[in-house]
Amino acid sequence: MERASVIKSREDVPLNVEFAGGLEMLFCDQRKHYISLPNTDENGQPATLNFLVRFLCEHVMKDHRKELFVIDKTVRPGILVLVNDADWELEGEGRYVLQAGDNILFVSTLHGG
Repeated sequence: MERASVIKSREDVPLNVEFAGGLEMLFCDQRKHYISLPNTDENGQPATLNFLVRFLCEHVMKDHRKELFVIDKTVRPGILVLVNDADWELEGEGRYVLQAGDNILFVSTLHGG
């Protein structure tokens, strides 16, 4: 059974975050992470997917190769993002305001050859 990481804060939005397609290697070789994300970002705005991506890079990702996950402050092309099993493009992409219990899945569709 996989051991999941847990990050907690005082006021938070509990999320299930998963990585697949090789991305898990950037996140301590763990596929599943249960995260309590602060409910507001550094500017006091509601927590969005963009904020989650920044939070993951700063607090969860241990690999120094952040460019394999983000480019220009957003998820790099070739990474599929699903919010509760729906493409994030249908949910407003990075502007989607996260809700308690959301399931966020990042899947790399890029493969070496």
